[in-house]
Amino acid sequence: MARAGAPRGGALTALPARPLSTSRTHSRTRNRRNDAMSRKIAFIGLGIMGSPMAANLVRAGHHVTGYNLTQPQIDALVAAGGHGATSIADAVKDAEVVITMVPADPHVEQAVLGEGGVLEHARPGTLLIDMSSITPQTSIKVEAAAKEKGVRALDAPVSGGEAGAVEAVLSIMVGGAAEDFAEAEPLFAALGTTVVHVGPAGAGQTVKAANQLIVAVNIQVLAEAVVFLENAGVDLAAALDVLGGGLAGSTVLNRKKANMLDREFAPGFRIDLHHKDMGIVTDAARAVGAALPVGAVVAQLVASARANGDGSLDHSALLRGVERLSGREVK
Repeated sequence: MARAGAPRGGALTALPARPLSTSRTHSRTRNRRNDAMSRKIAFIGLGIMGSPMAANLVRAGHHVTGYNLTQPQIDALVAAGGHGATSIADAVKDAEVVITMVPADPHVEQAVLGEGGVLEHARPGTLLIDMSSITPQTSIKVEAAAKEKGVRALDAPVSGGEAGAVEAVLSIMVGGAAEDFAEAEPLFAALGTTVVHVGPAGAGQTVKAANQLIVAVNIQVLAEAVVFLENAGVDLAAALDVLGGGLAGSTVLNRKKANMLDREFAPGFRIDLHHKDMGIVTDAARAVGAALPVGAVVAQLVASARANGDGSLDHSALLRGVERLSGREVK
């Protein structure tokens, strides 16, 4: 489905405590085939993340039928060896597994729970894997509705951005029943290098919210360091190289330094969507009584970037906000 704006979910409730599974999948190569038998997969939502993920499932030997609100993404999947559908109903009618990858809670509710949605057409026994980033509350709601229809559900949000999706090196955090996770592991192995079952329904989304908090804070402080270094007249490229080799090094620095050096902010993950995610983590933290003093400030800076017209840019464009605060002209 087409990427959209940044609606926020409602207040959340704390997840029940449960020991976390330590099951992990570590995949080392891209474009590899799974040892498991090919599955019939419906993939709903072929956006920036969904398109390469669906293509990687095709490369892993699965029969993938994709649906999106816009036709070019469906055509791209067909060109990659997948199949196209004219509707959600058409995509899921014969599917053993349905994967949804859409922008936010309202899109998941529409695609899964709404009229003409997944649960209206999926067969009993189907495994539904929602890989969107939404509130834990909505994931719990989806799991309960799926159970009533005889459909099994996992929430499995991802981290790694567009590059991680293309390279099949995503980190995948999964909530739901352990036996359903075990069945889905071969599919996750085609998409990511770190796959962890983190607890019951909604737990995957809770961990993803924490991930987005950490990423936002890292990008913001990296942006501040960039402006500080430039104002001091230091060779920025050299400085970022040496910082990346020390304790200040991070995946965020490695992935985003080129964006900041080149002032190139084509979206891998849009500020609009990170704004939505900061709303999720803020609500979730409030629900469980966790203080987020630094996170709250960064959430406001993300909101400011969006208000200044940067919502469609990559989240590395938080640099532009630091430049504004430092009195620079931002074009």
